[in-house]
Amino acid sequence: MTKRPNGRSSNESEPVETPQKSGSDTDRDAPAGPNGNATGRDLVRSALAAARAKADSRGTEPGRRKIQLGGQNPRRRRWSGPGADARDPQPLGRLVGRMVAERGWQERVTSSRVFGEWARLVGEDVAEHAQPVTLKDGELTVRADSTAWATQLRLLQGQLIAKIAAGVGHGVVKRMRIHGPTAPSWRKGPRHVPGRGPRDTYG
Repeated sequence: MTKRPNGRSSNESEPVETPQKSGSDTDRDAPAGPNGNATGRDLVRSALAAARAKADSRGTEPGRRKIQLGGQNPRRRRWSGPGADARDPQPLGRLVGRMVAERGWQERVTSSRVFGEWARLVGEDVAEHAQPVTLKDGELTVRADSTAWATQLRLLQGQLIAKIAAGVGHGVVKRMRIHGPTAPSWRKGPRHVPGRGPRDTYG
């Protein structure tokens, strides 16, 4: 056994100072539960802290919904007022007219009305003996069922154009070309005899 300058033997153990743990270190090192898992109180605290952090990021309080500025939800569908609105139910004719105007179909639709409303435009008597054939560049071609009716329609051409203009609009039909019936041809075979040709046998 040897002695040291401080008068203690080498066999004597010197006291060792152990650092004292703070309360936070003690709580961290100590098991939270019997099995080392978090207790119910710790879980509640963690959940509450997460909820507060999420609420802070959204600018609201936990358990309260965020109120939109102006008192309206931008995703909510707003109804139209008592006045006229583009979203209100529209008559079918108005919708069709708008579509025709947007796509430039006015001329086609008007021409179709001349053919579809022919009897109403010129009268039942004329419609029984003459039918429209083509309408191009303001010229209406009409086919009569007899030469007599073709002649009569040529005399009434001005009145017919006025009636059509009153029914479908001015400038749709500017002039008329009226033809008689298509006569049959007797020119059959390679050795036909030239002559006056077919005559009108319908009226």
